[in-house]
Amino acid sequence: MNLFVTNISRTVSEEALKALFSEFGQVSSVKIISDKHTGESKGFGFVDMANDSQAFHAIERLMNAEFFGKRLMVSKARPKTSSY
Repeated sequence: MNLFVTNISRTVSEEALKALFSEFGQVSSVKIISDKHTGESKGFGFVDMANDSQAFHAIERLMNAEFFGKRLMVSKARPKTSSY
């Protein structure tokens, strides 16, 4: 299941985010979105977890959890829609 994570501190690395979510199960991938011009984190990203029940548990436990001084917002990612 792909999770959408917002309010990520700009100092958080993908490795740190992966370690946090790995406490709840197998993490397939992590991607923190960065500005294409500056390379700076935009403060949101995606975590892909292999097991849906573990992903739901991570959502439940990490929603509003403090991480690097900010309260995370975690939800199931919505499918990308076309913009035409």
